[in-house]
Amino acid sequence: MDELDRAVEATLFAAAEPLAVEEIAAHVGEGDIAATLGRLVETYAGHGVELVERGGRWHFQTAADLAHLLRRTREEPRKLSRAATETLAIIAYHEPVSRAEIEAIRGVQISKGTLDVLMEASWIRTAGRRESPGRPLLYATTPDFLSHFGLGSRRDLPGIDDLKAAGLLDPLDEEALAEQLGELQLESSDESD
Repeated sequence: MDELDRAVEATLFAAAEPLAVEEIAAHVGEGDIAATLGRLVETYAGHGVELVERGGRWHFQTAADLAHLLRRTREEPRKLSRAATETLAIIAYHEPVSRAEIEAIRGVQISKGTLDVLMEASWIRTAGRRESPGRPLLYATTPDFLSHFGLGSRRDLPGIDDLKAAGLLDPLDEEALAEQLGELQLESSDESD
């Protein structure tokens, strides 16, 4: 291992956050930083720590297969409430969407706590503001949402036919719907008399 390799290794090890190649070069001086990073990736492959690049920034991390050894507390899975599940589905299928739009689709008002739970889980994020009166916040899903549910993109969400086939959507009872509409029309005509 030459001096540049050692200097880059020490810089990354001591860094408080991931570093870009330019930031590494500012610490260690001139040299082929990209080649050095490649050698260090090979050196640490299969070890307890590994050198990884995420979004153009480099850092050491625990090998994924050993992460369970470092967990001190057991993560308890939390079950989402029905309101949170419905809200998450609306955001996923209609993003970016405002709180008022979520409430209109659900047909009921949602508590702020519902959105907070989803944001705490890192499944939704604010996505700006709508250019309309009041400039309401817009909500969208996050990469953590896609990762948690095993989706490559939102296009991988199941469609209506998939949901019906899985028994998650009740088939529309057109006769009952027509009967309800007829009753509503009779009530409204009685009131107008």
